[in-house]
Amino acid sequence: MSTSVPPVTEAPTAVELNISGMSCAACAGRVERALNRIDGADAVVNYATERAVVTGLQPSRFDEAVAVVRKAGYGAEVRVDASDEWTKRSNENRITGLRRRLIVAALLTIPLMDLTLILALVPGWRFPNWELVCVALALPIVTWAAWPFHRATLRNLRHGAVSMDTLVSLGIAASFGWALVTVLFGSESAGYWIGYGPTPPGANAIYLDVAAGMTTFQLAGRYFEARSRRKAGDVLDALAALAPATARVRRDGRDSVVAISDVRSGDTVVVLPGETIPVDALVVDGWAAVDTSPMTGEPVPREMGPGATVMAGTINTNGSLVLSVTAVGPRTQLAQLAALAERAQESKARIQSLVDRIVQWFVPVIVVLAVLVTMGWLLSGAQPAHAISIGVAVLIIACPCALGLATPTALMVGVGRGAQLGVLIKGQGALEASGRVDTVVLDKTGTLTEGVMRVVDAVTREDVPLHVVLAMTGALEESSTHPVGAALVGYARTSVADFPSVTGFRVLPGLGVQGKIDGDVVAVGGPRLIAHFDAAIAGRLREAVDDARAKGASLIVSIREGEVLAVFSLEDQVKKTAASAIAAIAARGMRTILLTGDDAAAAERVATHVGIADVQAEKTPVEKAAFIASLHEAGHRVAMVGDGINDAAALATADLGMAVVSGTDVALKSADIILVRDDLTVVADAIGLSRRTLRTIRGNLVWAFGYNVAAIPLAAAGLLNPLVAAAAMALSSVFVVWNSLRLRNFAAHRPEVVEADVL
Repeated sequence: MSTSVPPVTEAPTAVELNISGMSCAACAGRVERALNRIDGADAVVNYATERAVVTGLQPSRFDEAVAVVRKAGYGAEVRVDASDEWTKRSNENRITGLRRRLIVAALLTIPLMDLTLILALVPGWRFPNWELVCVALALPIVTWAAWPFHRATLRNLRHGAVSMDTLVSLGIAASFGWALVTVLFGSESAGYWIGYGPTPPGANAIYLDVAAGMTTFQLAGRYFEARSRRKAGDVLDALAALAPATARVRRDGRDSVVAISDVRSGDTVVVLPGETIPVDALVVDGWAAVDTSPMTGEPVPREMGPGATVMAGTINTNGSLVLSVTAVGPRTQLAQLAALAERAQESKARIQSLVDRIVQWFVPVIVVLAVLVTMGWLLSGAQPAHAISIGVAVLIIACPCALGLATPTALMVGVGRGAQLGVLIKGQGALEASGRVDTVVLDKTGTLTEGVMRVVDAVTREDVPLHVVLAMTGALEESSTHPVGAALVGYARTSVADFPSVTGFRVLPGLGVQGKIDGDVVAVGGPRLIAHFDAAIAGRLREAVDDARAKGASLIVSIREGEVLAVFSLEDQVKKTAASAIAAIAARGMRTILLTGDDAAAAERVATHVGIADVQAEKTPVEKAAFIASLHEAGHRVAMVGDGINDAAALATADLGMAVVSGTDVALKSADIILVRDDLTVVADAIGLSRRTLRTIRGNLVWAFGYNVAAIPLAAAGLLNPLVAAAAMALSSVFVVWNSLRLRNFAAHRPEVVEADVL
């Protein structure tokens, strides 16, 4: 008797695919629809990062998803690890290819335009077979250089769709094809110079000028667009790089370094001084100052001991910690931060540009109109050559050459002017978002404040001179690596030239430092040091402790032989232009909110000083992003200004992310706009310049389409010959460039600077 064993069923899981070949948001939508047609699959495609996440498939069906994408006309492969080398290589190959095609097209278009324009106008300068020379110059342009447009058009037509590439490809093919026909068979176009009679004989080759110019202009626009999108996914790499690839695990009393993928919840992990914590965990033994700024933004390391929770990506600055793992890999706060950033980028990538929306109806209307005009002239008794010439003229004059320059030229000039003002704009998404922003959310540490601790107050016992305490404190802290110690040493140096020698120096984990000076035991550290030494503290010193705590300041005490000699208050200083920046933002009609991971007292102190009424304090990175999302749900358009790793998800979630240049690499890559100038009034300048650039782009688009709409009736009436069409096209492009160049005159907003007092 045999017993049948039921087959093992694979559990559905998620697979991430790298996608190549997408040239617009419509391509991403096409890939997503193709993947979602797979039985049981649920796919989301991110155009910005060129990746797709497909859930609901068993591992054995991952190849099916790859095959579906390739069948749709795009490249695909399963993403097997956190590396983005495949995507980076794909982006570089695309940009390099566009650059080569643009250079070749430009080098051939310049002499071609000279020949066609001059020889068409001056018959006496023509030489035998001059038109064939023009055809030879145009052939590489309209075939090899223009191939990206032809390839995209063929792919779109297979799926019954149209795009900007469709109209460009048709215009290039029609103008070159008709020029070739007229050159080879001698047919003359029947257009007219407006008000000046028929076309000069032999001007047929001017269609080559149109085809070449259109290709070059469109390649230039596509190249600059590709460059602006190249680093859309960099934030994900930067976030992934924060987590160590290995961890020191203690098993059976022995420590061994293993891959992070081999660490499990409940394992014991040991973290030595200077190492990055690889997991979310609970401290079971040891004391150390942990730099939590990557996740919370707090400028001062937190003293962590038994019972404290630590997060992956934070740094153990001193002491050894023994941890019990509570979360590892994708369940850590750091991994959730990366996931939030990617989802936020994905939503931004789905915003259709104004051009894409218009093209959806503009392209088919123009194609149908060209066919109808040709048929109308044929039915009215015109010769076929005449009718076809007019139809082609309609198609050519409708091809939006200026449209290819409308966005990239304004973007380049706006970015250049922004760089002069200390504003780096990463792409069109920032411009679109800036026009709708009504709320500006600002981080505290490193954004509104300097991010460096400074001593703001020192209270000593009545019978002890300040310089004596500073000499002892500076001597002891000079051997410390703690940021607070550096602030104390810097403060002491302003009054004391030489520090006394220290013997027996040692670190008191979680408390401070200790040593002997002139035979006396001296200790410097946080307020817990008082209880540790059971030290006596006088009335005015105790009042100083209470005042510092009420203000949210960091508190340090100096103790000698069991007696507290001094109390130091340290604070992160508000930037000099912070109050002016908030006033400038308010002057533009926007609300401001302070959002920080720091404690409430410190946040309220800074907010009161700079003029912010709404304060959200003690927020984790995930809570920051959730708060931004809640503002979205309430109908607000949000700009987020930050500088730290802990701001990355919030920067990406906001409609407009703005990072100060002194911030971390992750924050800079998460942001849409980088603020270079060391002056917070640049925030208002950045929004103002972005809005002005967006208005310029919209004006360019209106002109580009307006020119087409006005010229189409003239072409349909047979009153527009190829030379006039080419000249009008060139003038339209010149106008777009001139309008974009006006952005160089954007003036920065300069309110009166309010100097920040020492708080």
